[in-house]
Amino acid sequence: MKKELGIFAMLVVLCIVVAILNPLFLSVMNLQNTARLVGMFGIFSIGVGVVIITGGIDLSVGSLFALFGVLLSFMLMRWGWPWPLAIGAILLIAIAIGVFHGFLVTKMNLQSFIVTLCGLLFYRGLARYIAEDQTLGFGYCTGFETLQKLTTGEVLGVPMPFVLLIIISFIMWVVLHRSVYGRYLFAVGRNEEAARFSGINTSLVIASSYVVSALMAGIGAILLAFYTNSISPSSHGNFYELYAIAAAVLGGCSLRGGEGSVIGICIGAALLQVLQNLVNLLGIPSSLNFAVMGTVILIGVITDQILGRRKAKS
Repeated sequence: MKKELGIFAMLVVLCIVVAILNPLFLSVMNLQNTARLVGMFGIFSIGVGVVIITGGIDLSVGSLFALFGVLLSFMLMRWGWPWPLAIGAILLIAIAIGVFHGFLVTKMNLQSFIVTLCGLLFYRGLARYIAEDQTLGFGYCTGFETLQKLTTGEVLGVPMPFVLLIIISFIMWVVLHRSVYGRYLFAVGRNEEAARFSGINTSLVIASSYVVSALMAGIGAILLAFYTNSISPSSHGNFYELYAIAAAVLGGCSLRGGEGSVIGICIGAALLQVLQNLVNLLGIPSSLNFAVMGTVILIGVITDQILGRRKAKS
């Protein structure tokens, strides 16, 4: 809980600093847009965080955004599928990809870094091939206005992505911190061999984490596709996996596995978006976004190493 309080204090201080530097930060429009982005990024960051808790990594998220966005546009705009069928198909494909990743990691004994790095390249290339490198979109969303409202609308002034984040966060908090499955995830991350000898089906637990990550990426991809209404397969979702990893690390997830919390990941995602907002409001070149991201991840890893050494000594 100390990590969560620490990162929350950082978030509060950063918000105060940004508000002082540029009062536009507190405008209703800016707060709504920030909440919308926090919702989208928070959802798929939770999925990546679950994988990190088991001691793995998922680098394929950004490319999955491109692939799912392209497929969703085809289903709705070219093939004329009813939107519930299209959404269901995207989520089923996401689950299938997660199962495939889990199979390669657990049954083929491949490193998660290699599996998802190959996925990063393959899914991006597949998206570009399917779309023929053309930018796709949804036009005026004729015929699926309900879906547009569900993804981009608001509830009492709160953007739908943020509402979904609250719902998903609550469910995942119960799953991770109040269920046997959650204890298994942490046990596998701390010591996979010990978990196996204690009777836990470690292969199933690890594989399921990749299913969760891919499913969250599917939900996030649908939200992002309608948020931008412009899907360029070569750049859509580029480097989003780094945002998710940074949010998870900032939120207390150890890259060694066995540590992390849903609340911490959500706060980490919010902190990153406020940093992005700071860059935009102060007119700092957007090219520095990745520099900020790299610095944040480095600070998180160094902090994790220091805390890990102190625990080992004590």
